[in-house]
Amino acid sequence: RFHAWVESRFEELTLPLLGPEELPGADGEGADGGEPPAIADERDLAALKEAFERTPYARRTPYRVEAPFELALAGRIVRGRIDAVYRETEPAGVTYEIVDWKTGRGQDADPLQLAVYRLAWAEQQGVPLSAVSAAFLYVRTGELVCPEGLPDRSGLERVLTGGPPGGPPDAGGAGAAR
Repeated sequence: RFHAWVESRFEELTLPLLGPEELPGADGEGADGGEPPAIADERDLAALKEAFERTPYARRTPYRVEAPFELALAGRIVRGRIDAVYRETEPAGVTYEIVDWKTGRGQDADPLQLAVYRLAWAEQQGVPLSAVSAAFLYVRTGELVCPEGLPDRSGLERVLTGGPPGGPPDAGGAGAAR
């Protein structure tokens, strides 16, 4: 529900938003493994909205919201939605910042999620991976986490085929640690 609220908050802007039928996948927060939902009730949702309004993203206009993607990776098709993409035009060219809203109470998001989003967006837009940054925004606390050293396509493919992101699937030992 928080994601829908953020999307509706920016509906009045001239953003190329997509309808629900065009969005692959489901929100998924709190829906796996019998975990409690990330948003308990209307009071909790109101608290999340207030917390979001205190973040810098409340005052920025996203380039895309709930942007769908489909990515072929290691012989698999990965589909999903990127919560928000912010675009900046700089002297060196256009850059993008991907932000994934985290509404749960824990702060244990997997950086590989951002690596997939980042790769998908770079390939969709035809820009170098270095032009795309990615971060988790833990909405409840306002903490922004920008993981360093996100793997590129070959690193993600190694992870999906059972290897470490920093080396070939069969490479173990110190060279594989990050």
